[in-house]
Amino acid sequence: MRILVTGGAGFIGSHTCDRLVGLGHDVVVLDALLAPVHRDGKPAYVTPGVELFVGDVRNRELLANLLRRVDAVVHLAAYQDYLTDFGRFFDVNVTSTARIYETAVEEGLDLQRVVVASSQSAMGEGLYRCAEHGKQTPDMRPEASLRQGRWDIGCSVCDRELELLATPEGVSNPQNAYGMSKFAAEMVAINLGRRYGIPTVALRYSIVQGPRQSVYNAYSGACRIFCLHYMLGGSPVVYEDGQSIRDFVNIHDVVDANELALVDERAVGRVFNVGGGKAYTMSEFADIVRQQYRSGLEARVTGEYRFGDTRHIISDISALGALGWTPQRTAAMSVAEYADWLHGTPDVDQILAEADAKMRSLGVVRQVAA
Repeated sequence: MRILVTGGAGFIGSHTCDRLVGLGHDVVVLDALLAPVHRDGKPAYVTPGVELFVGDVRNRELLANLLRRVDAVVHLAAYQDYLTDFGRFFDVNVTSTARIYETAVEEGLDLQRVVVASSQSAMGEGLYRCAEHGKQTPDMRPEASLRQGRWDIGCSVCDRELELLATPEGVSNPQNAYGMSKFAAEMVAINLGRRYGIPTVALRYSIVQGPRQSVYNAYSGACRIFCLHYMLGGSPVVYEDGQSIRDFVNIHDVVDANELALVDERAVGRVFNVGGGKAYTMSEFADIVRQQYRSGLEARVTGEYRFGDTRHIISDISALGALGWTPQRTAAMSVAEYADWLHGTPDVDQILAEADAKMRSLGVVRQVAA
């Protein structure tokens, strides 16, 4: 096939292109090469053999010219991180997705498959259960509770602590602009795909880890921030009490899922979680990084928290598992590969300082009340 990969010079995109080229596909890449991810322009790891076009995925004429030339699309281009320019999340993430279908319908293009990247953040706080009052999908935790150091989510009826459940694809309750935009984009893709007969799959990635993940995003990337701290001989902060639960998935497992979504007819018209299959507290994950760097310094719990963070989240991956996909790599493998890639990165101390200053200037990092 001839495949268009939007965002193909990025973290997930470049690895996906590596796989597709290796399988013998012709690959066209559309990427804006914008900061903060591409602070130095075109990265050295852009896949040899791809045809690279530098431009905005919202550019109607450019996108149409590329869509006319391909059989399938892997739509990975996105605006992300924790920022308050809310409109841009929807403009980039939703408009670009809608434009793929708009062009295909207007020009009668015969696209064999469109794979759209969504996110675990579309689930929000995810699925919980109260022993007395049953399953619940909580909203964002109140700021007043966080200020008091009350981290766990209580039942909406009796306020007793809830049991965390693995969250299936049917749960969608996004609480931040990025998650809302990703949920909107997957709805656009799945519903327009069904309506106009364009075979579509949406994949909700959990926290993807591995080499080429940008060191410049201020908010996202626990592996990045923990590795940078230990690489410099320090130790990272884990927010809240360090017991928040997360779901990490290796980049190569994500590429496996992308490949399956492109070819398996059973996937068409559906949304799938792509997770690591194992829950880690942030303290546990920080300890994996600490062991990678052979540091004697444990992560620090300082009483700080990030406003808008989910307390816990882990994806139910059984639906994609039923199609034969399963995560093959561990969190420790992801950390080791990222640490090896990160070695030799210049100005890492400056990167840490910039990220911390940005989060504090935006009011994201906050302290519990005395």
